[in-house]
Formats: sequence, structure tokens, C-alpha cells
Amino acid sequence: MKVLIFYTNNFAYTPAEKNLPEAPDPGPGQSYSNCLLACIQVETSDEEKDLKSREKKLANHLKWAARKNKTNNIVLHSFAHLSESKASVDFTKQLFDEAQKRLENAKYEVAQTPFGYFLDLKIDAPGFSLARIWAEL
Repeated sequence: MKVLIFYTNNFAYTPAEKNLPEAPDPGPGQSYSNCLLACIQVETSDEEKDLKSREKKLANHLKWAARKNKTNNIVLHSFAHLSESKASVDFTKQLFDEAQKRLENAKYEVAQTPFGYFLDLKIDAPGFSLARIWAEL
């Protein structure tokens, strides 16, 4: 799994194009302030491991990054452009949902961008060291 995190002053998206036929209606666009935008690429090798261990590793990494950036707000975004290896849609969505539950149980405010859509993005990210974090988990 590859994760690219941006701390953002403001992050907004608008659904632009459906890329998974079975994806549900995305609803309207959303915006968030003072949040981490976690761009996550779940890989085929992640499916060979226990789902619980993968979501725990992801959630722990996001909690660490949130503490470093002094925010309690996290947005999970499926970003299948960090690796050529892609996990199945079902596994990826389940991992996102389980990580969201774990983070919410730890009192974080968590949202997900619409799964199965390309989005128009607006990102206002300040330029300091921990405002951008890349990791291979």
C-alpha cells in the first residue's frame, strides 16, 4: 500500500466522471478545512495479507500524521496512480471502510471521497515539512 498525505488548509472536490459502473450516486461535492487528504493506493500484495492488519497499519499511520499536523480531520481518497499494482475494488473499499471505523473510534472526523469517480479537486496545502508525507505501508 502506498500513501501520499497532504495536510490542507482547505480541500474540496466535485464528482466529475464515473469510472466504476457499479458505483453509487456520489452526491454533491464537499469541502473540508484543516484536514489531512490521504491519497491511498491499495496494492495486490495487500490482499495477500490480513485485512485487519492492513487497516490497522493505515489507521496508525494516519493518526501519526494527524498528530504531527495538529488536526483531527482526515479524508480518505482512493488514488490508483501511485503504483501499477491495484487491489480489487471490493478489498480496497472494505479496507477504507474499516480504517474509517477505526479512526472514528479514536475520535477522528473521517470522510471518504466518492469511490468509483474521477473528481475535480481543489487543494490548498501549505509548504512546510510534514504537510506532505509519502509512505509505503
